Amino acid sequence: MMARLRGAALAVLVARVEAFAPRPAALHPITRTIATMDHRSSNASFSEATSNIVHPPMRASRRTSLSMSAPSAAGAGATILSSLHSNNSFILSALLVVSACGIALEKNSTLGKALSAPLVTMLISLILANVGFIPFSSPVYSFTNQALIPLAVPLFLFDSDLKRVVRDAGSLLAAFFVGAISTVVGTLGAMAVIPLKRLGEQGWKVAAALCSRHIGGAINFVAVADTLCIDGSVVSAAIAADNVVVALYFALLFSLATAGPPAANDNDDTDAIGSETLLSEEFALPNEEEPVPITTSSVAYAIATASCLVTLGSAITAAVCPGLSSLVFTSLLTVISATIFPGWFERLRTSGTAIGILFLQMFFAASGAAGSLLLVLRQAPSLIAFSALQLGIHFVVLVGLGRGVLKLNANELYLASNANVGGPTTAAAMAQAKEWPKRVLPALLVGVLGYATATALSLSLGPVLIRLAMR
Repeated sequence: MMARLRGAALAVLVARVEAFAPRPAALHPITRTIATMDHRSSNASFSEATSNIVHPPMRASRRTSLSMSAPSAAGAGATILSSLHSNNSFILSALLVVSACGIALEKNSTLGKALSAPLVTMLISLILANVGFIPFSSPVYSFTNQALIPLAVPLFLFDSDLKRVVRDAGSLLAAFFVGAISTVVGTLGAMAVIPLKRLGEQGWKVAAALCSRHIGGAINFVAVADTLCIDGSVVSAAIAADNVVVALYFALLFSLATAGPPAANDNDDTDAIGSETLLSEEFALPNEEEPVPITTSSVAYAIATASCLVTLGSAITAAVCPGLSSLVFTSLLTVISATIFPGWFERLRTSGTAIGILFLQMFFAASGAAGSLLLVLRQAPSLIAFSALQLGIHFVVLVGLGRGVLKLNANELYLASNANVGGPTTAAAMAQAKEWPKRVLPALLVGVLGYATATALSLSLGPVLIRLAMR
């Protein structure tokens, strides 16, 4: 009995010792799977390493690397351009640089003089926008149209002293009015024959803008285009087409006009006037004192005066004709003010013209950037035909009415037509080139009169042009 108990106790002790003794633990199924994979992986790695020693791996081709990096570079470039397109400082800098290039090319190159600064500026910005360097729309463009152009209009009219025009223009004043009437008749006749239906509702607006340009100048074209909200691409096409026709028309006028011998006592008076172009930086009037230099004070006074005129013109427009552009009343106020206070505005003329040219250039840059190159090329032929017919009728009426009815001097009619179509500086350049020293000052004055009257006269043709376009 005792032996049996000792044996049972010994068996229990042995069982407890075995329970606490270390032994290989059974692997969990997941652990077992991972271990198996590690074993196979190690064998594969060893095989791969051995294979690599015998057969070295081929490196990735250079072409594959470049093809993978090219999209990333293009994407980075697109990201940079996208960020620049939303940067107003970049857009403003682009407009100013393009405007300066247009002025420099007109002044220093034969091609620039032939095309004119506005057209060169628009072409540069048109190309830059269509290749994606600058955007088609930007708040800077809106700021240029809504803030700078209203200031440019009075800045260009600081020399619009009507008393001086009537006093000093002489017989050229009658020839100028004949030319203005001829432009109106030419516009209506061209619209009846070529109604510009491909431009839709923009057609009659372009006709009005071209009418204003062929009575006054580029600033009047801009004022009418801004008033009637003409699309940027249409503005670019109209300026490009009209410049081609105007260049040919000037060649016709120069060939028909006869040169006269210069008067001995007038040589010194015309030395200051050279072959100025559309956006001449400055022109000096004969028989006047030394031109007032551009100073900080004159710039500040010019901008402040123009701003006050714009504000007053906007207030009058809102009270009298809320649907009308404020540029019309602003122009009238400037002409009246320059006539009543000629001394003050004469001091500001030089600075006002310089600032106005820059603002006008920025408008052309913004208009070009907002245009489609394909659309411009598509619209140009019909606009060339319209402008050519418009100036053709203008010339026929000019000669028929001026020579046949009023018996005016032929050379004065040609000079007045130049002032109508090109503006004061081109007319003065023609008078100087043809050796008509006594007609230089009248040519400048009637050209300024065109600036003062063209915008309102062209806008008044709107209802008639609309009816002609709807035929």
